[in-house]
Amino acid sequence: MIQQRLLSLLSSSFLRFLLVGVFNTLVGLSASFAFFNLLHLNYWISTFTGNTIGAIVSYTLNRTFTFRSKASVGSSWWKFAVVILSCYGLSYGISLLLAETVASLWPDMRTDWLHNAAILIGNGLYTIGNYLGHKYFTFRANGPSSSGVS
Repeated sequence: MIQQRLLSLLSSSFLRFLLVGVFNTLVGLSASFAFFNLLHLNYWISTFTGNTIGAIVSYTLNRTFTFRSKASVGSSWWKFAVVILSCYGLSYGISLLLAETVASLWPDMRTDWLHNAAILIGNGLYTIGNYLGHKYFTFRANGPSSSGVS
């Protein structure tokens, strides 16, 4: 009974994406925080490097486990990169803009706290954008009306 329920849950591409995302987040977000807080690299270098590391893990697991894609690596890697880079720029740009807005309203707020909050918010936006981009663009089945996954 429990095994059937688990298998049923795992048949949902969004749930599989979230499971991969938990692991991917542990890798990428931990790296981003380590680069920012331990190595004292700036916001953009920290988030870009952390997300690049996470993207390598993400591509492999999402292609094989989440979306069970039959698309060749040659036809899917560049789409994956377009989605990743677009989501990265939009998500982390919006979250940093939000942090800067908060800083202008509350100038006594610590900048490192605002940047850490921006990293978390950016990660949430990035996750949602990536799911949609990979499901409907990178790993979709042939034909625009069929996603090939549930």
